[in-house]
Amino acid sequence: MLERSSIKAPEAELEAYYEDLKRLDMAPLWTNQGPAAPEPQSKVLPYRWRWQDMRPQALRALQLVGTKEAERRVICCQNPGLLPGRSATKTLVANIQVVGPGEIARAHRHTAAALRLIIESTGGYTVVNGETIPMLPGDLVLTPNWSWHDHANDADTPMIWLDGLDSPLVSMLEAGFREEYPEETQRAQEDVDLSFTKYGAGSLLPAWESPADQTSPLNHYPWTQAKATLDRLAAVESGSPYDGVILQYANPITGGAVMPTIACYVQVLKPGRRTQAHRHTPSTVYHVIEGQGATIVNGVRLDWEAKDVLTVPGWALHEHVNESSTQPAYLFSFTDEPVFRSLGLFREDSRALSAG
Repeated sequence: MLERSSIKAPEAELEAYYEDLKRLDMAPLWTNQGPAAPEPQSKVLPYRWRWQDMRPQALRALQLVGTKEAERRVICCQNPGLLPGRSATKTLVANIQVVGPGEIARAHRHTAAALRLIIESTGGYTVVNGETIPMLPGDLVLTPNWSWHDHANDADTPMIWLDGLDSPLVSMLEAGFREEYPEETQRAQEDVDLSFTKYGAGSLLPAWESPADQTSPLNHYPWTQAKATLDRLAAVESGSPYDGVILQYANPITGGAVMPTIACYVQVLKPGRRTQAHRHTPSTVYHVIEGQGATIVNGVRLDWEAKDVLTVPGWALHEHVNESSTQPAYLFSFTDEPVFRSLGLFREDSRALSAG
């Protein structure tokens, strides 16, 4: 009958063996091997960044640093559990970017995929591979992996948005490439918001084109369209027990996530709605578009109001509550879910969670 072996070498002999391994840049696993954790234990902390704190700092940056000096005037949301890093989760960053009236942020491209959720704007635009895309409050704008992009504000008020990127993941994979455009800005096409004209109808697609890329060919998802759809559904559906009425921003060709590494969602919580608790392996960054309420993460209550940003670590039990008895709450979120699904690492379950 086969059984585990027991070999008790003298301590001096073991230490000599370990030194031999060290000289070869090797090490024994068993000397640091404790009981295996039965489930993930994230270093990411549940955390909330208040808009009332972030906005004054973004406007202050306008007076201190120009886009010529900074190129991207960005303030990073640093998760306290990941310091000294500058990311919101292990794989995602959440940054606040501001462009002042009459300013440009010059064109470049990089292998990190990016999204922009517009917070404040009375005009302004992003140019993505020559396509001019308007940036209005609540709009989602994509700047996919290795696409040329620059920003410009032709309005008379500052333009502020939330940046979401997969740069920590790209850095971990040592796949970070970057290139400057030969000119300050791109030469824009005559047709404004062309990708929305082609693909914005969703179920009606150009029959002469068949994009094969995993990234959505639609670069602009207007908030007016998303909110109207949410409100129509909320009038007749209760939605998910965990997220309320929630919609995924979809690649109109594949029906899947908008980018290979980032999925985006928007949800509405009806007045007084409290969802059930669940958890999943992907981490999530939330931005409150409208409303006030709380998200309870592993028993930690994160109160939020309009324009706040918060993080939920992977495999953390979380639930949402809309504190208002009369007004709905709208939440935008982005997550590294596509990575987990493509690697066969996606898991999800639910459990009752009592919270304060």
